[in-house]
Amino acid sequence: MPEHYTLKKPNLDSLDVQKIIDILFKPDNFKLRGFVDQLNEPEYLFWDTIKYKQPIDTTLTREENWLAVKIIRRLKSTNTVIKNEKGGFFTWVKLQALERFYHEIDMNTGGELFILKTDYDKATKQKLISRGVMEEAIASSQLEGASTSRRVAKQFLREGRKPRNESERMILNNYLSMKALEDNYKNKQMSVDLLFEFHQMITRDTLTPEGEIPHLRKDGEKIFVVDRSSGTIYHQAPEMLFVRKELDKLVKFANDELDDSFTHPIVKAIMLHFWIGYLHPFTDGNGRLARLMFYWYLLKKGYWAFAYLPISRIIKKSPSQYSAAYIRSEQDENDMTYFIDYNIRKIKLAVNEFREYLNRQTVANKQMNKSVRKRFDLNDRQIQLLQHLYGDKDERTSLKIHMSVYQVANKTAINDLRKLVTLGFLERNKSGRNIYYYPSEKIAELFKL
Repeated sequence: MPEHYTLKKPNLDSLDVQKIIDILFKPDNFKLRGFVDQLNEPEYLFWDTIKYKQPIDTTLTREENWLAVKIIRRLKSTNTVIKNEKGGFFTWVKLQALERFYHEIDMNTGGELFILKTDYDKATKQKLISRGVMEEAIASSQLEGASTSRRVAKQFLREGRKPRNESERMILNNYLSMKALEDNYKNKQMSVDLLFEFHQMITRDTLTPEGEIPHLRKDGEKIFVVDRSSGTIYHQAPEMLFVRKELDKLVKFANDELDDSFTHPIVKAIMLHFWIGYLHPFTDGNGRLARLMFYWYLLKKGYWAFAYLPISRIIKKSPSQYSAAYIRSEQDENDMTYFIDYNIRKIKLAVNEFREYLNRQTVANKQMNKSVRKRFDLNDRQIQLLQHLYGDKDERTSLKIHMSVYQVANKTAINDLRKLVTLGFLERNKSGRNIYYYPSEKIAELFKL
């Protein structure tokens, strides 16, 4: 049996708790309390970082400084409705620095915060959503081991071809599931049956190592979250007797039926993400299901702009931090603030990345000015296609893709692409039975006019 991972942190049992409390709450000891607050915000730090910070009170050891941090956190923490298998509640600290972020999002629920209050038409908004859904589907699957590259995955999704392997099937399942949330499921109440339906959507036609169909774990069936390289066990899923009881409570929590104090919808969505990950109720697909639940809850609550944000793409850049957020929340006194703080920081990064993407698009689009339209007599579809292909030699389109994206007939699509080939902006290449259109070097000339 591989070794279980245990957080490395000091044993505080031998320290004088009352001594630290007396020092912390001296009426004039603002500096120490302020120093402790800096270890909670803007990032909720763990011992592995805090131990290297020199205590502001030189009479304290680093271990006593950590105890001071823990005391303040315990005083500020609030119980969640989520229990661990031993019966203890997970807790979280409401970080003041995040209140402004929540407020900005609530003031812009319709999505203006993310799209810079620019007046995009319905078709453009739908393309932005499609981009976000596609990127999220790919990255969420890659987090679970899908080996297909982002470029290949985007191509096969755009082209609508059938998946060739398990990795592509995982990505397609995620993509179709995210689209289903946006189209229909965001309006449904959660139930155990709907949870099963979500799970079936993301695992359809995929195989576990044993070749079985993923299912709700059976009594006594062990599930471990294991590091792929070292084999170290990071998490052992609770027994199913406990999981079944908790699933009923999770459903009520997802439907806002539990009598708990107000929790911001973003935090609740993150809690649902954590809860599914902790329970690991199924034999496979738990991570993808957890992230799907996060999006379902926010879309249901009216935060439709989150459909633009592929947060898993940001998480994929720091998978070890993602694992650490889970581990610290479970092994450091059930303090879920680590997981909440990590996810909100990734949401902020996703927002910023999306803004930068829109800025780049806006600059490029302005360069495709009216003179281009008049000089070459291009229509909106052709201009948008060239803008999309510009700067990425690996991008391509086809007759089928063009018809699907712009919702035009076969003859119209043929005329659009044929003219761009004639003008030298697209190069036509045949691959098997399919004909693809790639950007030529000449496209760059359009962005210099």
